[in-house]
Amino acid sequence: MVPPGAVRLARALSRGCRSHLRGQAEPGAIRRVAYEAGIDLAADGVVYAEVRFGPSLHIFGGLRREDAIEAVLDGFAAAGRETGIVLYGIATALRHQDDSEAVANAAAGFVDRGLVAFDLAGPEAGFPADDHEPACRLALESGLGLTIHAGESDDPTSIWRALAHCGAQRIGHGVRIADDATIVDGEIIELGSLARRVRDHRVPLEVSITSNLHTNAFPPDVVHPFGALYRAGFNVSINTDNRLMSATTASEEYRLAVEEFDLTPADLAAITADAIEAGFGDYPSRRRLIEDVVVPGYASAASSQSATSEST
Repeated sequence: MVPPGAVRLARALSRGCRSHLRGQAEPGAIRRVAYEAGIDLAADGVVYAEVRFGPSLHIFGGLRREDAIEAVLDGFAAAGRETGIVLYGIATALRHQDDSEAVANAAAGFVDRGLVAFDLAGPEAGFPADDHEPACRLALESGLGLTIHAGESDDPTSIWRALAHCGAQRIGHGVRIADDATIVDGEIIELGSLARRVRDHRVPLEVSITSNLHTNAFPPDVVHPFGALYRAGFNVSINTDNRLMSATTASEEYRLAVEEFDLTPADLAAITADAIEAGFGDYPSRRRLIEDVVVPGYASAASSQSATSEST
């Protein structure tokens, strides 16, 4: 199923691509895509989001990384004003490119202006995160948060490099940490040293179940470790990764997690609260969302579920 707004998103991106071919830059197209992404997230019930985007993928025809970042943040701000959703940006550099310092330097100028973190994405194998230590250090020193894609298509060593060498505060995906654990009948019974550190230090793992299936990180005939990791006390959250390419939404990912791992409203409340706690945005705003929206919302869902069960 195509997620809401995907057609509009594709059309806006298409206009940007045509501008690319003509050698002209259109910040307005970037702004519109960011705005519509925020509108779609709000329509799906999302109240807080930190959205990754690659500034270097937007530069053409004289458009600077700073221009692309500003356009995205303008779009997010417009969506926030219209819907009340709290939206922040995360500037992403790609592991297999050599411009990570340029991305981090451009991102540093938007601290406290709606950009909250720097990220490394792209292929893991053969492109270790610590190749980009200078960019990560620049981002941290500027005041940005640091989240790094690791442990999806490569083994737990990729996660260790991101944490120990680069100082990552969150891990994008991170599901291969299960390779450093012994799982019997769907339950983790023993942890390796890295897995224990990730659990005990409450390192947030940004898990995207549908995306993991699409990238074959976990084939359909292999049980995804999200449930085992959650039950073992890992700080896992539920994410979409890429709404357009995976044709999913946050609601769909939550539904999938509930059905596959028997999560209750109390589980979802805890997972969602932990995800917001792990955010890089304004802390008082995040606390208010947890206390005023997340906790009462899932309490109401639990009551409704209980009433339905009693009536049947």
